[in-house]
Amino acid sequence: MQDLEEVFGPTGPLKRSLPGYTPRRSQLAMATRIENALLQRAPLVVEAGTGTGKTFAYLVPALLSGKRVLISTGTRTLQDQLFNKDLPLVAGAIGVPARVALLKGRSNYLCSYRLAQLGQAAGQRSLVAPKDRTLARVERWALSTRSGDLAEVPNLGDSHPLWPQVTSTRENCLGSRCSHIGRCHVVEARKRAIEADVVIVNHHLLLADLALKEDGFGDLLGAADAVIIDEAHQIPDLATQFFGARFGSRQVELLVRDARQELAQLHAPASTLAEELGSVERGLAALAEVLRGTPRPDWLAADTPFADAAQAVIESLRALAEGLKEQGREPGIQQAAARATELGARLGQITQAEEHEGARNVELTPRGFSLSLLPFDVADRFLAFTRGTRAAWVFTSATLSVGEDFTHFTSRLGMNEAETLAIASPFDFESQALLYLPQRMPDPASPTHTQAVIDACVPLIEASAGGAFVLFTSHRALQRAAQLMRERWTELGEFPLLVQGEAPREQLLRTFRESGNAVLLGTSSFWEGVDVKGDALRLVVIEKLPFASPDDALTRARIEHLKATGGNAFREYQLPEAALALKQGVGRLIRSETDRGVVVICDPRLVDKPYGRVFRASLPPMPVTRAVEDAEKFLRRIAGVAAPARLERVPLGTESA
Repeated sequence: MQDLEEVFGPTGPLKRSLPGYTPRRSQLAMATRIENALLQRAPLVVEAGTGTGKTFAYLVPALLSGKRVLISTGTRTLQDQLFNKDLPLVAGAIGVPARVALLKGRSNYLCSYRLAQLGQAAGQRSLVAPKDRTLARVERWALSTRSGDLAEVPNLGDSHPLWPQVTSTRENCLGSRCSHIGRCHVVEARKRAIEADVVIVNHHLLLADLALKEDGFGDLLGAADAVIIDEAHQIPDLATQFFGARFGSRQVELLVRDARQELAQLHAPASTLAEELGSVERGLAALAEVLRGTPRPDWLAADTPFADAAQAVIESLRALAEGLKEQGREPGIQQAAARATELGARLGQITQAEEHEGARNVELTPRGFSLSLLPFDVADRFLAFTRGTRAAWVFTSATLSVGEDFTHFTSRLGMNEAETLAIASPFDFESQALLYLPQRMPDPASPTHTQAVIDACVPLIEASAGGAFVLFTSHRALQRAAQLMRERWTELGEFPLLVQGEAPREQLLRTFRESGNAVLLGTSSFWEGVDVKGDALRLVVIEKLPFASPDDALTRARIEHLKATGGNAFREYQLPEAALALKQGVGRLIRSETDRGVVVICDPRLVDKPYGRVFRASLPPMPVTRAVEDAEKFLRRIAGVAAPARLERVPLGTESA
């Protein structure tokens, strides 16, 4: 086995093979601790500041260990980067060949059974109308694909209406009873994963498919020697959702559609179960109407319109399940019956839960609704799950500690006995960055706060010649800011204004990087997971401290639990959560040794409130100023702007020309 000192050293294989690789003692320290954790099959939590090189720090010991390793990332994009770029680079550099598998969620793979069903129905319709061109294209592709990954089909995004019709879900998959099991792409993908040395998944798949063996597809986790979780700060909230229960109107609509399709396959008369299916649809519509009129129902009260409507849906789903069971033993019919039974039970679990079981939530959308039950605490269950495996568990992220205290993260997952390691960023924040805290900002709750944020932004954006992120904590503030920004300037051609929601996220980021002088306004999806290296980003403005809304279901669940158990919800949960979120937002600015810029936080509580110290202790060691002149001078120097203004401004409230 190669020595880590040699691999990461100034004359080692990484330095020899990878252009631009820079040896870092912090990266070696992280890799060494992970190596020990893998050997001892012990839990480890590592916070690795930006620039540590944490990906290589866990890939090298994982590959050298010879163990079977499961790596979980935050998104499918990061999965693809690991599989297509990082892992091949590292494996090639250190000369350790490895069988690597990329495993996505079930909904990414073509379901041959459902495609055949759809093709038959389309064939019948084609007697009077041409077959859908996209469906025909998918059918041709299906004849040659090896992976079955629908991402291979050009111009077929996962939002296309055909996508859910040719994929399976956990609920409607027929499993081993499926007549197409011999050519199931999900089965093949999981077989490849079982045989691989390294398997790359994402957090949603990891948490949603903890019990793969129940589906007959093999137990990935049971075969793993180590589980490495990158972007681990996302896990506590995701685990809370996973261990809870959810009932969605869309799930019922898909059940009704599939049941009708299965009955048609049996050539059953059109009247078969028409009353039962119609009853489910009518009950669902009635429940949706009640929820729109009472979006916050009294869950504990009986004999209310909400309780009655929910019970009617439960009973109609039970009746549908019984009716389907009587139609025959065909797998599709029996699976539809099982789904109806499960959905009815899940709705009952949510609506009839005792108060201590968790926080319940209603989410309304233009297309429907969902109800959820979120447990107050998942620590014991998550710990029991990790202990039930024989694997080492390694959690890593740039934001896991509050002032180097990991308790907030580890306690939520029951990992209090795990070893911890905090590695500071190797970047020189003292010279690369400046933190500007504007004076005389109004209270964040004031209706004038958003306007004051824009007033603070404008001279800085001009001094930096664009290249700015302006991050908000709500969509309402974002939209108001976009309006104010457009009213403020008569022309935005020189500094393109990009607003979240007006184009896809990746398109906005691509435009921002390519323009070099754009101003991007965003909310939570731009606070983390966004990497803009180089001169394109010189200024990050943060509207206010990112305290989660108490109306958020997850937040409410934690607050209620801590209050009920005698804890301090603000100090133990809301404050550390906000500090970690702020650290994520500030972390967008400095992404390399050559990046430079200014962070602006427009929230007076950072200075005025005693808890402001917690936030400041979580930030990189940047010089701090309260003088706008210092911030403008710093920005002009790095942007090469001589004059203070480059745009014609008009008074606020005047329509742009």
